[in-house]
Amino acid sequence: MTGSIFDQAVVFLVYILYHLIYRPLYANPLRKLPGPKLFAITKWRLALADYHGVRTQAIHTLHQKHGTAVRIGPNEVSFSSLSALKTIYGAGSGFERTGFYRMFDVYGRQNLFTFAGVKKHAERKKLLAHAYSKSAILSPNGIAKPLIEKNVNNYLELLDRQKGVAEETFQSLHWFSLDSITGFLYGPQHGGTYALTGNEPHRKLLGDIIDPTRRMLSWYAVHMTGYTKWLYTRTGAMEKLVTSLGLLPMQKPATYTGIRAHALQSWTEFEASVVDNPPDLSIVEKLWRHSKSSKGSRLDSLDMASEAADHLLAGIDTTSDTLMFTIWALSRQENRKYQQKLIEEVHGIPDSDCNDFGNPTVEVADKLPYLDAVIKETLRLYAPLPASEPRSLPVDTTIDGYVIPAGTVVGMSPYTLHRNSEVFPEPLKFKPERWLGECGDCTEMKKWFWAFSSGGRMCIGLHLAMAEMTTLLAAIYRRYSTSEYRGQTGASPGITSRFEVFYDETLPKEHECWINFERLTQTD
Repeated sequence: MTGSIFDQAVVFLVYILYHLIYRPLYANPLRKLPGPKLFAITKWRLALADYHGVRTQAIHTLHQKHGTAVRIGPNEVSFSSLSALKTIYGAGSGFERTGFYRMFDVYGRQNLFTFAGVKKHAERKKLLAHAYSKSAILSPNGIAKPLIEKNVNNYLELLDRQKGVAEETFQSLHWFSLDSITGFLYGPQHGGTYALTGNEPHRKLLGDIIDPTRRMLSWYAVHMTGYTKWLYTRTGAMEKLVTSLGLLPMQKPATYTGIRAHALQSWTEFEASVVDNPPDLSIVEKLWRHSKSSKGSRLDSLDMASEAADHLLAGIDTTSDTLMFTIWALSRQENRKYQQKLIEEVHGIPDSDCNDFGNPTVEVADKLPYLDAVIKETLRLYAPLPASEPRSLPVDTTIDGYVIPAGTVVGMSPYTLHRNSEVFPEPLKFKPERWLGECGDCTEMKKWFWAFSSGGRMCIGLHLAMAEMTTLLAAIYRRYSTSEYRGQTGASPGITSRFEVFYDETLPKEHECWINFERLTQTD
């Protein structure tokens, strides 16, 4: 009996040594890559950093210590060179998105964001690319221009009407981005929201998005996928037990529940009322038109609803967070000189280039060089999606001289690319002038700028987001100057509900972002 137990213990020990020590450290081609042994042995070391919301910072620290190629898991490698960027994310690279993205499927259907294969992604993108093109976004005959200009005016009216409410910019800018993306996707009648003008049900749609426990749910969904699915599919007595024991990482309704319900209802209302020839403006109308005219594979109702819902989710946080960090950065005492330059630029816009609301038009705001530099610098320091974008290749390949076996997860992060001190001198400082050629080679900096990704998977909503941001910021600083609330001086706004806690790493974080808006006089 004793011998049997001893034999089993030896077998177990050999198994552990083989799978946790020998195989990852000595038998895997990735053994030649630099990096801590603990990261190479188990995925749970990186998962621990995820748990604390510091994954991207942890990987960045590893790059600073080990160089441009670092092994961060038994089957995962992070890179930070331009050559790797081209190899992994360049057009025709062959690298595909990993299973990580399937957590963003909607209504059980894949969409533009979650397709792994290049072919399916390209086919779906082809349907939508023109609607998101810069010419379409800026067109006076399109849906985006009047929508954005109306919402910009609604934001300014909110500042005038409920200054104390609007000054908590994390919340109020979410209302702006929500109203903009829903109007663009669904049009005003079948899903466009009116959070800025006080619609409480529409404002409440954001509740589960800004809930800090959303981040913990994301962690469980990524690292304990089966267990998380089991937890949230319990019903009856078992559901009550799971809830009472506090096992749910986020109480129901879970993240995106409100948004996805609104998106499905919006699509259903559109489909029920659609006429034979709707104007080809909103995204849902474009998808519907394709489904009726396509001779090949058609999208069914859930495919179209999933696609629109995914764009809705993608278009809220990213835009509002960037706007918040831009206003906050310009409001800091040490950066007021940059704010003054922006105020001077927007005050130089003639009244003839303003719309009926008295604000700069979308087209005019798009052409302001200093405003563009301010936004680029914000996106460099506070990219709304700072984490790695995982990819894999079904065959062996070589990246930067290292053999990467088939199926290995590889990735790069804008956070690390944007903090390369050789390209961006004093990388942690907010310096819009660097984009105007005053702090280095602009051409080189643009090569390293990766806030919107690159290649075929580059953010399709780039021009819409930029139009929203430039138009709102031009209007704000034409009418107001901004400064930090005294109680928040010396602290950074913190994004605590996303997959990763994100804030200015040189400062302690706050969960809100209060800004003073002071009306400018004509002599300012």
